[in-house]
Amino acid sequence: MTGIRTGTPDAQSLGLPVTEPGPDLVPVMMYDIEAAAGAGRSFEGEPVQTTLHFPSSELADKGLDPAQVVGIKVRGDSMDGTLADGDWVLVDRSNRDPKQEGVFLLLVSGERRIKRVQRLAGGALYLISDNELYQPEMIKPQDMHDVEILGRCEIRIGRVV
Repeated sequence: MTGIRTGTPDAQSLGLPVTEPGPDLVPVMMYDIEAAAGAGRSFEGEPVQTTLHFPSSELADKGLDPAQVVGIKVRGDSMDGTLADGDWVLVDRSNRDPKQEGVFLLLVSGERRIKRVQRLAGGALYLISDNELYQPEMIKPQDMHDVEILGRCEIRIGRVV
């Protein structure tokens, strides 16, 4: 109600309870993808915008290992219809193989992108934006050295409009 989370210095100064997350909750680091854009290939060393706590049982029910889940903030409108600008997405870093079509976080020529990925015959990847204003992009097998799949987007956290 106050806009101040319990456990923060502001909460303590207002006399609100300072609480720690319970044992059934696991922390998930939430990154701002705009801040994470660049040449870095991992999340280690990237600035964490915030940490959210999720019930470990809920993540396990979805087949997610909490140690492999990170949150990223979506920037842009290329995935409109599925993901909106400002949404948060939980990414499973252990799932990097697009055997089945899905939405993935990729590093393409040093730029992080969220795209629907299809594997084509011969080893090519087809990157699809759900917003019809954007054309699909094909990554040929000989260009795969510029592409790294960082994880599969599993859970969307966004505004209901």
